[in-house]
Amino acid sequence: MKILIVDDEEKILEIIDAYLVANHYSVYKAISGAMALEKFEKNNPDLVVLDLMLPDTDGLTVCRKIREVSNVPIIMLTAKSDEDDILTGLKLGADDYMIKPFSPKELVARIQTVLRRTETLSNPNKLSSSNGELIVYPESRHVYLHQVELNLTTTEFDILHALISTPNKVFSRSDLIEKVKGIEFDGLDRSIDSHIKNLRHKIENDAKSPMYILTVHGTGYRFGGH
Repeated sequence: MKILIVDDEEKILEIIDAYLVANHYSVYKAISGAMALEKFEKNNPDLVVLDLMLPDTDGLTVCRKIREVSNVPIIMLTAKSDEDDILTGLKLGADDYMIKPFSPKELVARIQTVLRRTETLSNPNKLSSSNGELIVYPESRHVYLHQVELNLTTTEFDILHALISTPNKVFSRSDLIEKVKGIEFDGLDRSIDSHIKNLRHKIENDAKSPMYILTVHGTGYRFGGH
């Protein structure tokens, strides 16, 4: 992921740069509005961190010009607590804001949250329950329940993906083991039940009365959310 940071304070640029690089982002830096627009056009970043107070032009103008050509996520930085500037930026299409001084760790967390939200809105290759409360993104392997991302193990994700992909199919334990082949199951079909139990605790409102992963007695499991 590529992040463009725009701020006329080089110390702030270096601090944010260090935190983002530590989190495996590619970083581009700009100290003016003109430089920001130039680097934006050249590097096509996935997100922009934009200070509203710049030496040559204000950040709101930069935000407006970016929005004329792109829907890339923008997080505003401002030394002002002036609600008018914040509201204007949000109306122009900024996705979030932080008021200086701020925690670099919190900024990284905000960036990650905005990028995840952008992915969920822009990725059409999703699988979901009929009510849309449970959403699975196969390519990124992200799962959301009530718009909150779940932390699934590799095996749990593969089991859920298999079930939600073909909701009318009943999977035997052997079928599910085949779907997640490469995972160590010690050769016991019943071991899949432990993974199903853990998965239910993460995605069901009531694990004892599941609505998504249903047991078909004597056969196996099927998805019940469609």
